[in-house]
Amino acid sequence: MSNSLSRRDLAASLLAAAPLSASGDPPNIVLILSDDHSRPHMGVFGDPVIRTPNLDRFAREGMRFDRMFTSAPQCVPSRTALLTGRSPVAARMGRFSSPLPPDIVTLPELLRTRGYFTGICRRNFHLDGPANPGDVTRAAFDEYGLRTFDKRVDYLDRNSPRAQTREKINGFFDQRPKDRPFFLWVNFNDPHHVWDKNAIPDPYDPARIPVPAHLPDLPGVRDDLSRYYNEITRMDQEFQWVLHALDERAGGSNTIIVFMGDNGHAFPHGKGSLYDPGLNVPLLVRWPGQVKPDRASSELISGEDITPTLLEATGIQPPREMSGRSFLKLLRGETSRHRDHIFAARLAHGNSPYTPQTRASTFDLSRCVRTRRHKMIYNCTPQQEYWPVDSGNDPGWQQMLAAHKGGTLRPEHERAYFTRPRPVLELYDLEKDPSELNNLAGKPESAGAEREMLAIMQEKMILDYDFLPVPLAE
Repeated sequence: MSNSLSRRDLAASLLAAAPLSASGDPPNIVLILSDDHSRPHMGVFGDPVIRTPNLDRFAREGMRFDRMFTSAPQCVPSRTALLTGRSPVAARMGRFSSPLPPDIVTLPELLRTRGYFTGICRRNFHLDGPANPGDVTRAAFDEYGLRTFDKRVDYLDRNSPRAQTREKINGFFDQRPKDRPFFLWVNFNDPHHVWDKNAIPDPYDPARIPVPAHLPDLPGVRDDLSRYYNEITRMDQEFQWVLHALDERAGGSNTIIVFMGDNGHAFPHGKGSLYDPGLNVPLLVRWPGQVKPDRASSELISGEDITPTLLEATGIQPPREMSGRSFLKLLRGETSRHRDHIFAARLAHGNSPYTPQTRASTFDLSRCVRTRRHKMIYNCTPQQEYWPVDSGNDPGWQQMLAAHKGGTLRPEHERAYFTRPRPVLELYDLEKDPSELNNLAGKPESAGAEREMLAIMQEKMILDYDFLPVPLAE
């Protein structure tokens, strides 16, 4: 049998259960993504300095998830999982400049089978290939019809500026028939690098910024973090613009609003890596009458789980091709358990060709499995020189390089960023070492946990038809 259902077969196979809203109507859905936003950087998640009043208030009106992990630490593969309920590997999105394959069905397409009016707006959503492809790529896209999102949704705004947020949302509602439920995906630019020191009128003082343990406390690191914080606070304002526009045009009594980050911050150990700062993002869900306010969960949630959850909330049975698991019962307080582990994949980043000088920031291949206690990372390109994604020329990394050359970095940071080749296997005890700086792989006392984690990872790689060699002998 084919690995993917045809669209005709898929539409025929959808079993429409009774809608789950109190009114008997399918709920509206709004998915809002911040860009490169690690979980700790919001007031409601315990950051003592950052100002996110609108998001904090929204969190108190719904449910907060402390252990939401994207399926990749990069924009394209992460969003693939969010919109398909499948890993980016299974969806064949291992190349950053690839459009989503036409046979991979997405959340908005499935919702359209239930009569939803669907749309995408604001920042480039990353699933239809690069915004400005080269001549050869553009010719292939055109000849074979590989850009497909004009057909997948009813309303498509590919990349409008921040100032047009309300205008684009209003444009969506101007076209939406009043008698149809809707799905709207809103994408923010902030806090994506390059970080703007003038993003807000009262910028953060670098001296007051808490420096996470996975980063050395250097002036340049503090300066980078302060500019990153500026953009999060600016994004918090844009988030409120979206809520106001939704209230004006649709009301919110039967609307599920999901806010989350697409992947973690663009600092060392973050974006482009499989450590928690690259994968653990904020997730907030508000659904009046269905999700009780001011609740929090420490259950493991995967990026693959978003689409199955939203489908089940609308009465659509998630297709069996989706490896994600619905956490609707968790949202509604009907269970306290969801997953035992999550998976993530590091894939190619950016659109540059490979050269002898290519670093890990552009090309790196690795996989991970994470439980509540442990994380295993499997590096298949350990020879690549480590370099942070996007921020390699910023003061923080440049001062880290200077400290490395001068022999003044702390040993844990020296091992984390300047070991070459990097280890093929990394194992961390997250209870004892939440910053993932003490690799236990290969140590006799950790052999049992290592074997267990590798077996879990290998099974996932087999089920996803992963193109990388599996970590255990077959």
